[in-house]
Parts: sequence; C-alpha cells; structure tokens
Amino acid sequence: MTLKQQIDADIKQAMLAKDQGKLRALRAVKSMILLEETKEGATGELKPEDETRILTKAVKQRKDSADIYRQQNREDLLATEESEIAVIEQYLPKQLTEEELKEKLQAIISRVGASVPSDMGKVMGVATKELAGQADGKAISAMVKQLL
Repeated sequence: MTLKQQIDADIKQAMLAKDQGKLRALRAVKSMILLEETKEGATGELKPEDETRILTKAVKQRKDSADIYRQQNREDLLATEESEIAVIEQYLPKQLTEEELKEKLQAIISRVGASVPSDMGKVMGVATKELAGQADGKAISAMVKQLL
C-alpha cells in the first residue's frame, strides 16, 4: 500500500471517528502529495524517498510554526501544531536517537575519509541522503561539526 493509499484510508477513518485534528493533518499531507505528483515534470507516482521528503517537510513546517507560537504564548495554536506533528510522524521512519546518529555518522565519516572540518560538505552530502527521514538536518549538521 502506497503512502497516498494509506493516507486516503486514514482520512476515511478520521472522518468516521470525527477526529478533526487528525483529519486536518492528513488532508494537509494529501494536498502536499497531490501537488508533488502533479507538478511540472512529475510522473504521477512518487518514490518512497519523495514520500519521506514530503512528510519531513510537513513536520518541519509545523515545528517552525510551533516554535513561533511558543514564543508568542499562543497555547491554542501550539497545541494544534503539536497534534498535527504527532499524526504526521506516524508515517515517517523511526527517528534515530542521538547515540545511533553518532554511530552512523562516524561510519560515514570513516567511509568518506573525512578528518578536518573542511570535509563537512562531503560528509553532509552522503549523510543527508542515507539518513533522510531518520534524523533532522540540523541534528545531522550539529553532530558532524562535533565529530570533525
């Protein structure tokens, strides 16, 4: 079952359960998927890495909004964003812990042959592809800086 089919099925379940928060999050993701499928040059089918990228983008957008709402003391909007994040994260691969991320990055660094901070670009290129959806780009970048 593709992500789009899974989202469609979950939208139906959310409608039957009258779960407005989940429904809002799922509809937003479905919209992002449809936009990606119909954009110029698209084939109409998404690869798993494209699906992961879309979900990661959706979570990142909501986290950024949540940070702004937190700074402005808007607890009502903050709760909405956090509930949507929880719904969308169910479709993402399991996130790596800090220790697991460190181990994987050390393996990538040794494989690429990086040893100085100026090699960060080589490491980041490989790491972002291999760890897509499993870790946030900021977390990867911070850990690479720490390790080099």
